[in-house]
Amino acid sequence: MSTDPQQDWQHWHEQRTAAVSSSYGPLSLTGTYWLSDYPEGRIPAVPGRWLDDGDEVVLTAGAEDAVTVDGKPLIGSVRLTADHAPIHESRAESAGRRLVVLRREGLWAVRDFDPESAARRAFRGIEATPYDERWVVPGTFRAYEEPRNVRVENADGKERGLGLAGELSFELRGVEHTLQVAVEDDGTLWAVFADATSGRAGYRFRFLRPPAPAADGSVAVDFNRALLPPCAFADHFICPFPPPGNTLDTGVPVGERRLVEA
Repeated sequence: MSTDPQQDWQHWHEQRTAAVSSSYGPLSLTGTYWLSDYPEGRIPAVPGRWLDDGDEVVLTAGAEDAVTVDGKPLIGSVRLTADHAPIHESRAESAGRRLVVLRREGLWAVRDFDPESAARRAFRGIEATPYDERWVVPGTFRAYEEPRNVRVENADGKERGLGLAGELSFELRGVEHTLQVAVEDDGTLWAVFADATSGRAGYRFRFLRPPAPAADGSVAVDFNRALLPPCAFADHFICPFPPPGNTLDTGVPVGERRLVEA
């Protein structure tokens, strides 16, 4: 990392653009198929037969399906669990498409990531506001005594649980604000938030990923790195909407705003 914050931000923005437009980035997701919607196991858009078997998914394929698992052609059946590796390392594949197994609140789904997706071909970039040092502010993280789980609407219209570990407080334009945040496995924070510009001058909500707080809870909050959620790139993601209290009544006119229109 350089000592020039503007240069660091530019590098971050270029890396983000490369990541989302990569072969198996969010633009390549062409469908999320819940197995409960296909009790016979046949998903029209996806090769093979996919059956929910409690704690596992049973995938059955023939030669005509051209499915591979762990790089080897699948003729017969295999039991799968949820994929947690990067998309390009998922176990099941067919003709360059990655078939990713997903589990949410006990329900199984298959996601189809296709490098030839229309969204990936049409991508022209991410519209982002140039770096502004005024939007890097000191913050304080305070953990809850016990983690909380709140029900929030998701991008597919369904409510799901959102785990929250504490509150992040900071000051913008002389006014104190707080966001409810989760703590990732590596200690970094994650917030889903909206602001007064959301849905008008930018996408309807965004993600914020501050670094791991110091021992005293102090952490830099850089809104220049506010991220578009995956559902901004493909309709088939189930991103959570901001939980109650995470819509700021002030505008945050920096960070990623929307996709560049073709």
